[in-house]
Amino acid sequence: MNLDKFLFLLSTIRITDILDIFIVSFVFYKLFSLIKGTRATQLIKGILFIFIGAKLSEYLKLYTISWILNNAVTVGFIAILIVFQPELRRVLEHIGNNKLLKPVNFETSRSNIRVLDEITKATFSLADKKIGALMVLERKTGLRDIIETGITLNSEISYELLMNIFIPNTPLHDGAVVISNEHIVAASCFLPLTDNKEISMELGTRHRAGIGISEKSDAIVIVVSEETGYVSICEKSKINRNVTKQYLLNYLVENFVVEEKNTNSLKEIFQNLFENKEISNDNITKEEIKEEVKKEIIEDIKEEVNEIVENQGDKIVKKD
Repeated sequence: MNLDKFLFLLSTIRITDILDIFIVSFVFYKLFSLIKGTRATQLIKGILFIFIGAKLSEYLKLYTISWILNNAVTVGFIAILIVFQPELRRVLEHIGNNKLLKPVNFETSRSNIRVLDEITKATFSLADKKIGALMVLERKTGLRDIIETGITLNSEISYELLMNIFIPNTPLHDGAVVISNEHIVAASCFLPLTDNKEISMELGTRHRAGIGISEKSDAIVIVVSEETGYVSICEKSKINRNVTKQYLLNYLVENFVVEEKNTNSLKEIFQNLFENKEISNDNITKEEIKEEVKKEIIEDIKEEVNEIVENQGDKIVKKD
């Protein structure tokens, strides 16, 4: 009999019911993953405690406590909107950052490879000298509110300019640099700090600021530690520490360089066919760019080694 009831219940389940359960489960999973490690976890525990206390007081007929707790739960729904304001904003920002809701950007091209190379060279020069730095590379999410906290520059990106900005005891060295559309938009910007309690205590304010802005936007953040000289990458609330020069450049190429497609018109294609000419193909894939990057890095290392050898040779000659 019980088996018959069970089979009857199974027969009433529709595909839309399964889909409905799956969507709700996925939404709850994403919500919990977003608030994990934040103050919202403790607040939820407090709300659950009040709710359980209200039910227990009703069962035990503690009328005064029951009245207080029931009214607290009723008013609590309005209080939740105020108390959970940062977490609700974070959830909405996460939904807005979803790739499905974003227009496709065709403006980025291989023209910014030089820019990425300049950023990488400046980053590791600062790291070698153990000079702290914080660079925010804007993507789809606008950072106007962050830019407004700093000093507007709108300058072209160069190795020399980035080095000068982060040199200690200069007017712009304190704070973050925001980079957008191949320009240094602003410097000395203030970034929000992360509230994540699971982050290592070894990380200081600079790293926490990098993680903080990566929680609220889709930006890629480069952090240089002034204590260790390590270079770290922050993205999507996560931090990847002590990356190499080649890794950083490949990472930036992967995220900011779009492979250009052949833009020959139909007319040009037919002309080339009749004139027995090969269709021009200037496309360069990301893998080819990475190979070029590797060669440039090896050449830079060779130059640095040669300079060291020459300096050591000059010292030996002087001693003799």
